This record gives sequence, structure tokens and C-alpha cells, in this order.
Amino acid sequence: MRANWPFVVTFLMAWLSADLLVPMVRRFAYKVGKVDKPGTRKIHTAPIPRMGGIAICMGCFISLLGIEYLHPGYFSMLPAEWRGVVAGGLLIFIVGLLDDLYDLRPRIKLAGQILAASTAFWLGVKITFISNPLGGMILFPEWMSFFLTVGWLVAITNTINLIDGLDGLAAGVSTIAGITLFIMALERGQGLSALVAIALVGATMGFLRYNFNPAKIFMGDCGSLFLGFMLGALSITGAMKVAATVAVFLPILILGIPIFDTTFAIIRRFLAGKPIFQADKGHLHHRLLRIGLSQRRAVLLIYGFSAFLGGVALHLVNFSHAKVLIVVSVLLIAWGLIDFREFLSRRPNGST
Repeated sequence: MRANWPFVVTFLMAWLSADLLVPMVRRFAYKVGKVDKPGTRKIHTAPIPRMGGIAICMGCFISLLGIEYLHPGYFSMLPAEWRGVVAGGLLIFIVGLLDDLYDLRPRIKLAGQILAASTAFWLGVKITFISNPLGGMILFPEWMSFFLTVGWLVAITNTINLIDGLDGLAAGVSTIAGITLFIMALERGQGLSALVAIALVGATMGFLRYNFNPAKIFMGDCGSLFLGFMLGALSITGAMKVAATVAVFLPILILGIPIFDTTFAIIRRFLAGKPIFQADKGHLHHRLLRIGLSQRRAVLLIYGFSAFLGGVALHLVNFSHAKVLIVVSVLLIAWGLIDFREFLSRRPNGST
């Protein structure tokens, strides 16, 4: 337990910091007029303040600074790539914050994401190899490593942004992914990934108390881009470096819901002849609402699927915590389906 005290303290500080910051961020968002108003694609019916990602980002980094204060030199014991995770995370947060404040053009926002991902790469966050399912490893030259790393980070950053459509959805899915990455990193002795992952989990859980249905605040782009980037970076520094033939599949499983939902959205829009970045109501959460689930039950059901995929990822590398996540996932899925069964029972016989 003594060796794990930094993780416990980091988690608690991140949670408390974010929880205390959210009310201040709400007041600030109202003051600058940054509220999300109801619309044709919106689920909420009243204006909700945005920019809650400020509390998530600050809570995460306050806890990391607190560990360095309590244990001077702690970060010097971690791999140097932690600088890439932190610098890239701060840059992507700034890009998201500017987008929340000034509605950046898509090209400018994409350029900012590429800049953040490139910064992380040059500071050590790199996909240098992947495990070969047939045995051994596939090593990448520097130029290929750059394009793979930047492409992965930008892609995962945007997947979290795209699933942020229901109260608590993006925050909850990110929390489950963060917990999975933390467990994997902790059991493999990957101190950097474990520490940042638990800080991210704590800060997101502190925010989630205000964001779960009915939401009092939304995270905005500064939150969704930050969470996506950090999860993408942690998967590179942690899951992709697990010495197992299945390592190449682990990040895809851990971040399965946002990855699959975004992939299907791109295919759906391409086949329909629509711009890939044009919003629609075909995402998984929209479909769950259309078949009769309440917003809260739909979110719980997606939580359950996310936890199940995380449990499968841990099971593939024989981690004992896999059973816990799988049991939790089954409970969440069952809880979410209760609402659907009640909906069916209320429908008149013979109705369609």
C-alpha cells in the first residue's frame, strides 16, 4: 500500500479539485455567455453552461503538481515522455478552449490538434512498434512512427468529441477507459501511464457529478478534446507497450465505443454522400433513444458496453481485475435494459 500512495493521493486531489472548480466554471460560463442552447439536434430543453473541461484539465494537473510538491523529484523517476503527455494535453486543452470561446474554423482546430500531437511526439510519446499477432514485433522507422502517432492521437481526440451527445456520456466512457488503462499500467509497473490515468479518472469523476443526467454543465470542446487526447497518449505510453501478442488490439478494445461509433458514422455519411464532418442523429446514443430508452438508461447501457470491452482487454493479458470490470459491465447493461423492458410493457398490444 505504501508504494501506491501517490496514486491514491493523486486520485483524491484530482476528484476534489474538479468538484470544487465546477461551480466556479459554471458561473464563468454564464458570465461570458457560453451556454449550449436547445436546438433540433440537442437533447436538452434548457440552456446549459459549457466549458466544464476547464475543471477537468485543472483538476488533473493540480493533482500532478500536488504529488510533485509532496514528493519533490517524483517526476524525475518517471520516463521522460511524461513531458510529451503534459505538453500535448495542455496544447489540446487551449485549442478546445479557444474553440469554445471563438468557434474556430474546422481547419484551424485540426491544425491545432496536429500541433499538439506533433509536440507530444517530439517530446517522446511515440508509436515505435506494434506487437505482431503472429509473433515478434513490427518496428517502425521514425517518419512512419510520426505519422502513426499523430494520426492516432488526432483520431482518438475527435472520437471522444463526437460521442459527447448525452449527459455524462463522454465523461463516463472516458472514466471507464481511464480506469482500464490505469489497471493495465499499474500491473505492468508503468508509473507514468498509471499516475496520469488515475489523475484523469479522478478529475473526470469530480466533473461527472455535475454532468450526469440531468446535467448542470457540459464539458465543451476544451473537455472532450482534452480527454480524447490524454486517453490516446496514455494508450501509447501504456497499453501499446504491453508485451503480449494482443497488444495491438488493446487500445481498440479499451476505446471501443467511441472508435466504433465514429467509424460507423464516417461510413454512414460517406455512403449517404454527405460530408464526413456533418453532424447527424445516427450515433449509437441517438439510436438507443429512438428505440425507447431514457437518456439516463441509454448512457448506463453504453457504460456497460465500455466496461465489458475494458474487461475483455484486461482478460486478454491475463489481468485479475478483468473479472471485476466484466461483472460491473453486466450490472450496468442489465440496469440499462430495465428501462427498455418497461417501455415495451407499456406499449399497446399489436403496436409497432
